[in-house]
Amino acid sequence: MLVDTIKSDLGKAMKAGEKQKVSCLRMIMSAFKYKQVELKHELSEQDQIQILRTQMKQVNESLDQYKQGGREDLAAAEEQNLAILKSYLPEQLSDEEITSVARRIISETSATKKDFGLVMKKTMAEVGAQADGKKVNSIVSQLLH
Repeated sequence: MLVDTIKSDLGKAMKAGEKQKVSCLRMIMSAFKYKQVELKHELSEQDQIQILRTQMKQVNESLDQYKQGGREDLAAAEEQNLAILKSYLPEQLSDEEITSVARRIISETSATKKDFGLVMKKTMAEVGAQADGKKVNSIVSQLLH
């Protein structure tokens, strides 16, 4: 499972003295533990991937704020965190691949603008963790309009 890989990598990073990686991996483990306590059960692989996506959004927001504030030192640290987080997520689908999945679902369901929610639901179910919801949303809305 993903949590086991991260724990293992955390130990290796600690031994290697990689402070930035240790900090980022501890942040991830903390988020996993927090969510596990909140849900009161073990996290599924899908839950873990969703938590990583949430962490990536937070890091992106911090990165933007640091760049706007002229704090390049902190921005560089956040870019490293972003790279670490991305390394644990599944390979992302290209826009073309998402578009082909969405087109197929639209043709199968004979969807119109009114069926946006249905198309989104089916497309997200098929692409799963391999695509960001915002990207799928924008592609589906372009195809339906």
